[in-house]
Amino acid sequence: MDVTTPLRELPGVGEARAKGLEKLGLRTAGDLVGYFPRSYEDRRQVYAIAEAPVGELCCVRVMAAEEPRRMHIRRGLDVTRLKVVDGTSAMLVTFFNQGYVRQALHRGEEYILYGRVELMGNHRQMTNPQFEEAGRPWACGRIMPVYPLTAGITNHLLAGLVERALHELPPPAETLPGDLRARHGLAPAADCWRSIHFPPDEDALNAARRRFAFEELFYLSLGLALLRERRSRGQGPAFGETALEDFYKLLPFALTGAQRRALEEAAADLAVARPMNRLVQGDVGSGKTAVAAGCAWLAVRSGWQCAMMAPTEILAEQHARTLSAMLAPAGIEVGLLTGSMKVSEKRKVLAALESGALPFVVGTHALLSQGVAFRRLGLVITDEQHRFGVEQRAALAAKANTPKDPPQAGCRLCGEGGVEEDFSPNVLVMSATPIPRTLALIIYGDLDVSVIDELPPGRVPVKTVLVGESKRQRMYGFVRDQVREGRQVYIVCPAVEENPEGAWDLKAVTEYARTLGEEVFPELRVGLVHGRMKAREKEAAMAAFTAGETDILVSTTVIEVGVDVPNASLIIIENADRYGLSQLHQLRGRVGRGQHQSWCVLVSDNRSPDTRARLKVLTQTNDGFRIAEEDLKLRGPGDFFGARQHGLPALRVADLNTDTRVLKEAQEAAAGLLAEDPDLSRPEHRPLLEKVRRLFAEDPDRFN
Repeated sequence: MDVTTPLRELPGVGEARAKGLEKLGLRTAGDLVGYFPRSYEDRRQVYAIAEAPVGELCCVRVMAAEEPRRMHIRRGLDVTRLKVVDGTSAMLVTFFNQGYVRQALHRGEEYILYGRVELMGNHRQMTNPQFEEAGRPWACGRIMPVYPLTAGITNHLLAGLVERALHELPPPAETLPGDLRARHGLAPAADCWRSIHFPPDEDALNAARRRFAFEELFYLSLGLALLRERRSRGQGPAFGETALEDFYKLLPFALTGAQRRALEEAAADLAVARPMNRLVQGDVGSGKTAVAAGCAWLAVRSGWQCAMMAPTEILAEQHARTLSAMLAPAGIEVGLLTGSMKVSEKRKVLAALESGALPFVVGTHALLSQGVAFRRLGLVITDEQHRFGVEQRAALAAKANTPKDPPQAGCRLCGEGGVEEDFSPNVLVMSATPIPRTLALIIYGDLDVSVIDELPPGRVPVKTVLVGESKRQRMYGFVRDQVREGRQVYIVCPAVEENPEGAWDLKAVTEYARTLGEEVFPELRVGLVHGRMKAREKEAAMAAFTAGETDILVSTTVIEVGVDVPNASLIIIENADRYGLSQLHQLRGRVGRGQHQSWCVLVSDNRSPDTRARLKVLTQTNDGFRIAEEDLKLRGPGDFFGARQHGLPALRVADLNTDTRVLKEAQEAAAGLLAEDPDLSRPEHRPLLEKVRRLFAEDPDRFN
């Protein structure tokens, strides 16, 4: 075996399992070593039945006192049971839908079981434990890694493959300079690769974790510092207009202090001939659109065009209406460009953009189309940045590289209407997903961050309650009351259809919508929207709800972003325990946008104390930043948005909630190194630059 050996060639893998492993990003033997565990199970102590701690995962040594008995309960449910003993006590062991147990366990043979011992009266029992022969244990008697998995791939299989790779492959090369390791007390890579997977004890695991966490954060800090440095050398349009008083006078309302601060931070960026890259993050309803309007006003007043990209047509139309109302008094026309527009309408908008007659356009991905050209694009705004990949943001920004006008004072255009190669427009990113500042550093590494942490006056806070199934009929009565008062209701479900793997308790949105429309609310107008519908069907369903033609909209999380329906006063979230706190907060933000009292009902029968405590956070605060901090503590930084589209490397080991000291050390180490060698151009630092380029592989050209 070598690092390039395909996994399908290893014993016990084959084509089917190889495809499952590929879903985890594992294709070769070398990939296995770098696939780190997400947690660990301490299986070092093996208990007798009577001594096993009740309610905790543990290893128990037993003998099968009988042959396993299999019973067919109903379609899709088989139960296999057997009695086990150890000379002093007995225990009942139950397996659900694991018929193979009848051939695997035999009377009189000794086994080690790993699972949770529970009490049933005075008797002990175990359900679905893992097991292995006591004479040749592999998993018990050690600290076992627990890996992220996918369908068809067991932890036992993956751990076995990793151990084999560790045994047969040479350890990966050291990637940190020796003096850096000595200065920060970091263990050598050769020792850490095995300890991160199969640690002999807690000290070895902690040393390996610290080393790999430092390494991740060190290279991340190097990459982000290089990005910022390259960006600072770029050329961008300097806006001649930077005073905001005339803009403030346009508005029929007063901006909050936080809005003014964010807008003034952006205006300061826009005054210099360096491309702005600023993230404005603020809670739902905090007024980010007004900040975008102010930046667009500065762009147009300075002779530049502005483009804003939104993730859906409905959201683009909504922004176009809102921005047009704000900027019309200044004589600034706001156009709209979406995929569903008539060809004649599109042609008219495209011509106006190319000639410069249209100063501001709001659109969807249609803005990235080949036929879209600007005369002088100076500002790009993206809404809900995590919905777009880095490439999409860059593709829109690249349309600034062909302005048609000759150079003017204060801008960096050159030649006969051409531009310098490193010319970039100013970029403003808006996000209603509040995230902790340390995580913002990771996700939006090359952006400066403005936070709007203040809601406009007069907003009525949404009241949030947590209920179980026993309150369902009362909840349905509340839905009727709201509709009777002229309001509208969202009902959110986590599944589109019945889950074939047996998650029958999830509310399947299509079936649930039919039941609600035909049996529960036959007198009301019930609509349906989910992510598997065609784009036009989704847009039509959302448009009907926005126009008040639907009383109840049954939906998946497709409604999470952006749609503004002031008349919606109630959102019910089924199986709320299935969502992260930040996602629940985003969904809650769909209501409370009008002058009426609004409600969010979280439905969950999950009795886990941790789950109840987590959901209670939503009932106690509407502060998105506090909720995001709680979410980060509970889930870790992992994949905060559900999909890593931001182009920065994921963290495999480092935890921003617990590794803040390591992060500080790594940032200081990176800064010290770049102070000595800003471009990492010295021969001894070239491997570091190559490592950074590989980490940021989605856009490696940024480091050329």
